[in-house]
Amino acid sequence: MNLSRRGFLGFAAALAPIHQLATREAPEPRPRRTGTMYLGTYGAGVGIASYDADGKIAATGTIADVPNPSFIIRSGNFLYAVNEQDAGAVTAIDISGTPKVLNRQSTKGSGPCHLAKIGNQLVTANYGSGDVSVHPINADGSLGQPTDLVKHEGSAPHAHQIVEAGEYVLAVDLGTDSIYSYTLAGGKLALKHQAKLAAGAGPRHLVYHPSGRYAYVADELNSTVTICGYDAGVFTVLKSIPVATGKNYPGEVVISADGRFVYVTNRGHNSVSIFRTVRGGADLELVGIPNCGGDWPRHCAFDPAGRLLFVANQKSNNVATFLVDQSTGGLTQTSDFSTPTPVCVAGW
Repeated sequence: MNLSRRGFLGFAAALAPIHQLATREAPEPRPRRTGTMYLGTYGAGVGIASYDADGKIAATGTIADVPNPSFIIRSGNFLYAVNEQDAGAVTAIDISGTPKVLNRQSTKGSGPCHLAKIGNQLVTANYGSGDVSVHPINADGSLGQPTDLVKHEGSAPHAHQIVEAGEYVLAVDLGTDSIYSYTLAGGKLALKHQAKLAAGAGPRHLVYHPSGRYAYVADELNSTVTICGYDAGVFTVLKSIPVATGKNYPGEVVISADGRFVYVTNRGHNSVSIFRTVRGGADLELVGIPNCGGDWPRHCAFDPAGRLLFVANQKSNNVATFLVDQSTGGLTQTSDFSTPTPVCVAGW
């Protein structure tokens, strides 16, 4: 079609309203989905941060007056944090609006390092004194006075983790190389079973296979992961597998939601060991050991979708974000966030 200059201008003028309408009605870019995380540390407060769909983290605030919150959990509108110090304590925090500390209670032990909400009670592992304490949780989220304190027997007990397992409460003890199974009723713990791992293993943390028939224990002192059978509060040791070479102290162990892959952070080797579960979870096969993105990876956690793995590197003062290949278990680092002494990542 041949157009004169005047014809072209007329043609362009006729198109202008259409162009303006298209421009006006074009949808705006959708904002990137973000989540919230809480960072445990050795310091005077809990860090607050946001992260986007690619795992890029940005600091958004601090909850002050929480000494040495080295492990924290979220339960609805509340956070619960250990205060890892000689005079051990636990702190309750309301995060329904502007975060505020509700109260703090003594654990009657020293060096609390892990806790779990079991029903309407908070159960805490005191590493320094090698015992386990129980606190009631009040209706407003605050904590009541301790109702029980159970001491582990041995030359150097160091309670390190609390896990809920159906009707049982589990306490992993690094010093006695044991996993204790308790029942909890009326605010009191009653021992059901004590499973002994290899002498000197130093069990730190465990995680369950979704079938509930197996557990995987990160052994801090001999740099292994121990595979255990599990049934009704009783553990049976099956085998132990090395996680890394050289001087190394495993930190955290987590498992993918589908139970296909187990991840262990390696302090010393500065890596994350990736294992594939085989034989229905009865065994593990090492499939990769990528760098952790920093120094001394103490803790790690998945985002709710299992797409991202956040690794808290204590000595390099950073949290590294990894994209998880959910078909192969592989990890690809996508982001790095600087923050003082991160030792726990929680949320969401």
